[in-house]
Amino acid sequence: MEPKKNPKKDLNNRSSLYFVLGLLLVMCLALIALEWKTYDSENIYDISMNITPSEIEEDPIEKFKVEKPKIKQVLPPEIKIEEDNVEIEETEILSSEVNKDTKILEPEDIEVEEAEEEVHVNWITIEEVPVFPGCENAKDKRACFNEMIQKHIQKNFRYPEIAQEMGIQGRVSTQFVIKNDGSIGAILKRGPHTILEEEATRILSKLPKMTPGKQRGTPVKVSFSIPINFKLQ
Repeated sequence: MEPKKNPKKDLNNRSSLYFVLGLLLVMCLALIALEWKTYDSENIYDISMNITPSEIEEDPIEKFKVEKPKIKQVLPPEIKIEEDNVEIEETEILSSEVNKDTKILEPEDIEVEEAEEEVHVNWITIEEVPVFPGCENAKDKRACFNEMIQKHIQKNFRYPEIAQEMGIQGRVSTQFVIKNDGSIGAILKRGPHTILEEEATRILSKLPKMTPGKQRGTPVKVSFSIPINFKLQ
């Protein structure tokens, strides 16, 4: 026996309509949710700023006395009025032009002063080396000079603190001149940093006055080179 179906009570006939209505309802709810706005009920301003003018404490106003700058009065130079009877000495300007009265000097009458040529000798080629104080009676004055120079550097050596902090070290090549009067002249230096160069210059500038070197019995300038090592421990 076949079951009988009432076509008016078949729900499948309106399923597409229900689907569309449900879809519209969901879209409306989503739109309302996105456009929904809420506001905070709390105040957005700082209440602590709502102070009446009477409650504000005014700082006392200090009055300063402004002194006028003192202007130093400069008096004009005194003008001395001379009388008409005073004689005025006039400076005579000699003419440099040659005339018939000009005396012509003969070559024999002209004395020429010869300027002495200053001799500068190297330490290696000098005949008599400069003598360091205390080496006057030494047999080998060169060896004594080198030994006394080393002692002088060790005595006056001081490693600059800035160079220690910066980790600067190295060798400074120096060259100085022992002038013909025994004093120390120009000091040339070249090293890894100016701090070490200045320290080397300070050490050599403390050298004492020496007996000057001689070339053919005449005191002359002598150049001497020595390196100074700065090494961190």
